[in-house]
Amino acid sequence: MIKLINVVGARPQIIKAAAISRAIATSYQTEIEDVVVHTGQHYDANMSGDFFSQLNIPQPKYNLECGSLSHAKQTALIMNRFEDVLLKEKPHFVLVYGDTNSTVAASLTAIKMNIPVVHIEAGLRSFNKRMPEEVNRIMCDHISTLLFCPTKAAIQNLLNEGINHHALPANADKQGVFHCGDIMYDNSLYYSALSSEHSTILKDLNLTSDAFILFTMHRDLNTDNKSRLKAIISSVVEYTKQSNLKIVFPVHPRTHKMVEGLLDAKLKNKLFDNPKIILSKPLNFFDIIQLEANCKLIVTDSGGVQKEAFFFKKPCIVLRPETEWIELVNGGNAILADADNKKILSCMLNFPGVDYLNYPPLYGDGHAAEFICNKIIEQHKTSIN
Repeated sequence: MIKLINVVGARPQIIKAAAISRAIATSYQTEIEDVVVHTGQHYDANMSGDFFSQLNIPQPKYNLECGSLSHAKQTALIMNRFEDVLLKEKPHFVLVYGDTNSTVAASLTAIKMNIPVVHIEAGLRSFNKRMPEEVNRIMCDHISTLLFCPTKAAIQNLLNEGINHHALPANADKQGVFHCGDIMYDNSLYYSALSSEHSTILKDLNLTSDAFILFTMHRDLNTDNKSRLKAIISSVVEYTKQSNLKIVFPVHPRTHKMVEGLLDAKLKNKLFDNPKIILSKPLNFFDIIQLEANCKLIVTDSGGVQKEAFFFKKPCIVLRPETEWIELVNGGNAILADADNKKILSCMLNFPGVDYLNYPPLYGDGHAAEFICNKIIEQHKTSIN
């Protein structure tokens, strides 16, 4: 039996873990033991706590309770506490997702204990090392044993950095690199049907299909920079003066804090007292899927929401100067508007080429999780023979 430590910390990672845990429970129960470790990086119950039960993920065996700290302190605390878990559990693999502090901390701890790291969403690059996420993902890729890439562009990024595919068994020096598709596409297919049964968000917010825009913002690039925050919020407020469409804005806790602290009273009033802007607390995954599937347009700084926009065939305005999902921009499905007030507003009012967009199968066949599990099993078998 392979013991797999399945590390999550932020809300998107919990959702991604659902695909892996579901595949193990469905097809690999006799071969893989799924031990979920929650670092506590997202500590708000609305952001993570309810997700385990809603998405039918095994409850974490450990919660490291490492939330609300600086990057350095959080990374160090996760490493400190995760080391104790690894000493106790003695896993065969540590599996991590994406690019958070939880990802890099768990990976560094594991490799220093000679435990192979499995990185899902390997090879993604923004080419902007001012982003802590970019530093995290690069470091994790270079110390992982198995790297699972959602796109061909991610494979090429690794090749450009000297990371080549080697036959199994792989190790941290001769890594196994695979194009597996995107596990979030697995989830979108699986949960889209369930969301209509479990979510009443459209009725609750009095929304009709194609009559609203979904707006999300949480990255510190935008929330913690007064001029960027003001430009983005101003464009959203201005849009409501020129369009009858409503805007649904699930407000991340950090975003709410920074809006309160950085914006002037006049702009805050235009946001908070605007009848066309529906503000809500962070929503569960089923509610978000329903909003994504039924909105007319998505405006976001989230990497995951960019992809989900594509899955549900919605045009997307990206509130960043770059994106890891460059194929979305190249295909015209997403536009990099950064924090340019005029560009954001213009694209919201008239998204270029919206009537001619195509949505080709860029992210696999919906079976990425099974592919990943099979490769983990193959790696284990070949490494002990």
